[in-house]
Amino acid sequence: MDFLIRQALPEDLADAGRITVETFVGDGYTEPTSSYVELLRDAGRRAREAELLVAVDAAGAGVLGCVTFAVGGTEWADIASPGEGEIRMLATAAASRGRGVGEALVRATVTRSRELDLAGMAFSTRPEMTAAHRLYERVGFRRTPERDWSPYPGMDLMVYTMAFRADGPS
Repeated sequence: MDFLIRQALPEDLADAGRITVETFVGDGYTEPTSSYVELLRDAGRRAREAELLVAVDAAGAGVLGCVTFAVGGTEWADIASPGEGEIRMLATAAASRGRGVGEALVRATVTRSRELDLAGMAFSTRPEMTAAHRLYERVGFRRTPERDWSPYPGMDLMVYTMAFRADGPS
């Protein structure tokens, strides 16, 4: 692997925000005029109020991707209940796709959940994010349709979960 995953540093925040906006707006998941864009761009807030993990190029070429990790019951958790971890705003720079950056970031959130002795993970995704769904399933997450939800009319979200056992995900 020619990159490493770590907690975001102050010098990573501008790139993390830019990559998140480019991913969500550029891939057509968020309208450029949506108020959500400012939340996507504000990586500093995510780093302060939750955990922001970044994938950085081992050769020093900068941030390749990022993910926000939150514990259920906190401000940044939409669907995770207390005792679960949640993935938010997973984004990989277009030029870094196909290198395993997204999968490494997701696996890092699983590791972080286990470090915190959480019972599992739950998170939302858009139905059209099919490439991400394949990644989540490859890592061991399962669709949990009974937890699907809509934050507002017309925005239907699917939920993926993973429960932990001593010998791995269930």
